[in-house]
Amino acid sequence: MAINVNDLNSNQIDVLKEIGNIGAGNAITALSKMVSKRINMDVPKVNIVEFKDVADLAGGPETLVAGIYFNVNGDISGSIMFLIDTKSSRTLINWLMGKNETRMELDEIELSALKEVGNILAGSYLSSISTLTGLKLTVSVPSLAIDMAGAIMSVPVILYGQVGDHVLLIETDFIEGMNHVKGNFFLIPDDKSFEILLKCLGVM
Repeated sequence: MAINVNDLNSNQIDVLKEIGNIGAGNAITALSKMVSKRINMDVPKVNIVEFKDVADLAGGPETLVAGIYFNVNGDISGSIMFLIDTKSSRTLINWLMGKNETRMELDEIELSALKEVGNILAGSYLSSISTLTGLKLTVSVPSLAIDMAGAIMSVPVILYGQVGDHVLLIETDFIEGMNHVKGNFFLIPDDKSFEILLKCLGVM
């Protein structure tokens, strides 16, 4: 029987939030090393949301975003999506490449760099899940798209068929001086994998 996310108790929610805290901590360490700057962050917000609402959380289905996508295999299956708006994409590239550009369009080198940043950040979150659960997880090579949020969130369905109804959302705000990068990390497991995840965390 598929898990009813609405029935999760406070202990289960707290454990899922701990995944977000550890993953964000790992991500900020990796990002600071990459850009050679001291990056801070607000306390990440961790929620379980319905898949159909993800595009709205990214600013609406027609909002232009950068989406970095991975397929997850191993002891659980599903997808990972790292979404950032175009302004945050530019800020992130400026940090990484020592630029002060204001144009929103990214050239090929910048797109490649953004994909690599997304790869490292997503890897940080996935590593925290693996460490806390003992699950063996592998990810595909990342794919990057800049498109409307609604179009990007259709990718898991198009490529892999029906996904689970629910998504683990970790919303993190990275801060360097007056500049902010808001990143939304989505773990999109199938329903069976959500059960496996909670069982391995000892809360089901």
